[in-house]
Amino acid sequence: MKKFVTTLKNIWSIEELRNKITFTLLLLFVYRVGSFIVLPGIDPNKLSNLHASSQSGMLGLLDAFVGGAFSKASIFALGIMPYISASIFMQLMTILVPQMAKIQKEGESGRKKINAWTRYLTVVVTAFQAAAYIGYLKSQANAAALIPAYESFFWISTVIILTVGTLFVMWLGEKITDKGLGNGTSIIIMIGILARLPQAFTQEWSKRIAERGAGGLLLMLIEILFLIIIIMGLIMLVQGTRKVPVNYAKQIVGNRQFGGARNFLPLKVNAAGVMPIIFAQAILFLPTIFTGFTGEGWARYFTDHTNVIYMIVYSVCVIAFTFLYTALIFNPKQMADELKRNNGFIPGVKPGQPTADYIGTIMDRITLPGAVLLALVGILPGIFQLVFQMTQGFSTFFGGTSLLIMVGVILDTLQQIETQLLMRQYDGLMTGGRIQGRQAVASGM
Repeated sequence: MKKFVTTLKNIWSIEELRNKITFTLLLLFVYRVGSFIVLPGIDPNKLSNLHASSQSGMLGLLDAFVGGAFSKASIFALGIMPYISASIFMQLMTILVPQMAKIQKEGESGRKKINAWTRYLTVVVTAFQAAAYIGYLKSQANAAALIPAYESFFWISTVIILTVGTLFVMWLGEKITDKGLGNGTSIIIMIGILARLPQAFTQEWSKRIAERGAGGLLLMLIEILFLIIIIMGLIMLVQGTRKVPVNYAKQIVGNRQFGGARNFLPLKVNAAGVMPIIFAQAILFLPTIFTGFTGEGWARYFTDHTNVIYMIVYSVCVIAFTFLYTALIFNPKQMADELKRNNGFIPGVKPGQPTADYIGTIMDRITLPGAVLLALVGILPGIFQLVFQMTQGFSTFFGGTSLLIMVGVILDTLQQIETQLLMRQYDGLMTGGRIQGRQAVASGM
């Protein structure tokens, strides 16, 4: 406890780090305040049906990402998710389209072009999702919340406000990244998820006490124990690596010797990060959009994460996208060329193409268990909700995108804080080793 207090004092004594933390907290406060501002033309006292219908399935997941703004019909109802969708699309284009890859390699000018195109695409995606959200608000279940006198202006004003709201949240994320602490986009998503934790915990607690009395307390403790175990396992999955030994040839230049060191090439077990889960959920979210967020007919199989069909399709999608995304971002040929250029070699393997084949084979072997574990993490909320009969909101914290994002972002943020401490000769956050962040989460976002 004394070391913890000392570490907090050291963090606060660093002016640069203190300013970053304060700036980040200020912008997050602005974001949370905006999440409670209701759209014009809606009576906030009649949003009970909207809140109830947004607590299950994919709508519940979307509402969790935006910190409950979706169910409140807030000006930030769509949050930063349209920007995420646009960023993912542009990231894939830079990998799949040679012209886009060439622009990306142009340096700062290429990065600015791609960022500008991403923003334009964000406007288009937001307008499309805003139109679908308006249809959801005007559905029979939620029509009572609309103010009749404002109906003629509701469509155009809502599209504009939701689009501007998303762009403002995107701006907040970029400012946090530039002047704050951590990756702004990822932190905004994490804050939206954490904002619902107290409410979800309270609902679960009330349900257990009402159903089982004193026995509900024991069941609640068991659930919390499972949650801690899952978080520990997820940290191992996020940080898990396969270390491939690499030797560097000795070089003598004048009287100095270079190289001759033994190092390791770390290959991530979960190299794709959170992206396969996001892709899988985006695919399963399409039927809900086409049915106006109602999940009627055949779309009902993809709005309930406790449904067996949903779990099977979801797991297959996650495993497939894990291999696909890993193949897109991981280039063993480039790694082999870099090793050869730096006089490095893997013991017992010839440089060049044999090294590339060796690295690719190892990556395929560790990607399969990583993909299966990632799919398991994705369906854990549905499994726990079925087994323990827990509330929908509380079950989302037992796996899936929510927990994976929180673990990755927290590790990344702690890594940045620890780097600032070590740069100024302070002790790190851990006595045994350093914290390894999950850069793929932040960069992927």
